[in-house]
Amino acid sequence: MAVIHSNEGEVSADINITPLADVMLVLLIIFMITAPMSTPAVKITLPETVLKHQAPPKPVVPIDLAIKSDGSMYWGAEEVTMPELRAKLAVAAQKDPQPPLQIRAARTLRYEVIKKVLATAKGAGMVHMEFVTNDVPKHGG
Repeated sequence: MAVIHSNEGEVSADINITPLADVMLVLLIIFMITAPMSTPAVKITLPETVLKHQAPPKPVVPIDLAIKSDGSMYWGAEEVTMPELRAKLAVAAQKDPQPPLQIRAARTLRYEVIKKVLATAKGAGMVHMEFVTNDVPKHGG
């Protein structure tokens, strides 16, 4: 207990709580550290897994569809019409895993033709469609 003298001559007795706060903080830290150690560990038996060795997936050969600027289409090296393309895409869409359709279109081909081919492929059930482009040579140095 500290005795404080005021200006008017009265004696004021106030409790200094700083040491009390220090002791309480130290006790709080001690309890925070020791509390998790006092809880009992729960023993659990986990199920065991058996790993099956899976063969690596077979590489899927993509479908090469070339479209010339006049609208003629080539499935690999074979020229196909739109109904033949629809039939071939329907067969390819049923394969597991499904091969990707790689479309190589001429630079001057109208967008409507590509849109029609994409709609046909989607309607046949094709999921993986890619556009193949040529590298543009860099000029200068």
